[in-house]
Amino acid sequence: MKTRIGIIFGGRSGEHEVSVRSARAVIEQIDKNKYSVVPIAIDHRGSWLDPSTSASLLPIETAELIRQDVNEIRAESIAFIGDPKHRGLANLGRGSSPETVHRIDVAFPVLHGTFGEDGTIQGLFELADIPYVGCGVLASACGMDKVTMKALFARAGLPICRYDWFLRSDWDAMPEKVIEKIERSVGYPAFVKPANLGSSVGITRADDRSGLRLGIDEAAKFDRKVLVEEALKMREIECAVLGNDVPQASLPGEYIIRNKEKAFLDYKEKYEGTGNNEFVVPAPLSRELSNKIQEMAIAAFKAIDGSGLSRVDFFLRTDNGALLVNEINTMPGLTDASGYPKMWAGSGKPFSQVLDELIGFAQERYNDKARNKTSRDLI
Repeated sequence: MKTRIGIIFGGRSGEHEVSVRSARAVIEQIDKNKYSVVPIAIDHRGSWLDPSTSASLLPIETAELIRQDVNEIRAESIAFIGDPKHRGLANLGRGSSPETVHRIDVAFPVLHGTFGEDGTIQGLFELADIPYVGCGVLASACGMDKVTMKALFARAGLPICRYDWFLRSDWDAMPEKVIEKIERSVGYPAFVKPANLGSSVGITRADDRSGLRLGIDEAAKFDRKVLVEEALKMREIECAVLGNDVPQASLPGEYIIRNKEKAFLDYKEKYEGTGNNEFVVPAPLSRELSNKIQEMAIAAFKAIDGSGLSRVDFFLRTDNGALLVNEINTMPGLTDASGYPKMWAGSGKPFSQVLDELIGFAQERYNDKARNKTSRDLI
């Protein structure tokens, strides 16, 4: 009997469209002989959609791959809260009996950004008592908040760049003091970011006080917490991590940007195929440096208590050769343009195998937690 995988995608964050593309890639690459797939979309307003409606949001050729799986699921037989009679996301539909519930065996939340990558939906899965792909509640929350993440990296002894942060309420109340604080602690040039977002959304470069003001205003549209980091002369290197307690790291990859006038690789450059960049695996690095990146990627993953998967981003300074950890993404993009699947493919592991292992790690983590729960019940 096939394992039923609930692919949850879309969501309320600014990365909704990337999530849809990630879901498409997962559905197209997952082993259909081992898994049946239930697409569950969340729209921009936060409404959960039934499998048939969810499938209609995917390209026709992608939806066709799982048409039989979707047809087996009645719209009212999937709901999104735990039922003690059934492990997993169980039915609360009107007029349905427990025998008609279509149980999801493993949830795969292909959600990026807020309300998906920040521990919120992971908490729902914990309450529903269902295995799920990816990091747990704590790791997801810490990995999403770049300020907390950097504090954990520093605690683990990982090198990071200069940074500072403040709340939107501070900016509204005393903008001049905030500006002066950032100029003392970080200086120019600098990058201004929302503390809880990804895919380069809301990020700007500030070369002077005017640019800093504009950047803060932009970042504050997306988050109540704003992060400012020093802008370095550097190369951006990525490394994929896969596993639970004994994680593996892929060969590092690097976006080679053709137009050197670009301040950074923005959302459009990453996902709209402008032709201005190429992702290369392995990155052109010495073996010694590549090994160091892999070791630091695993250390960063463990620093937030990661599980399942993450992508760790690095800065390699071109002025002095220093290697710095920039950030970790606990549900990295899985699209055809994304670095995570490309790094594993370049390391000899096709995406279909990665997906298979991710589902296995989800079940492993669930079983380990169930064993802990049983031990507690005996006390």
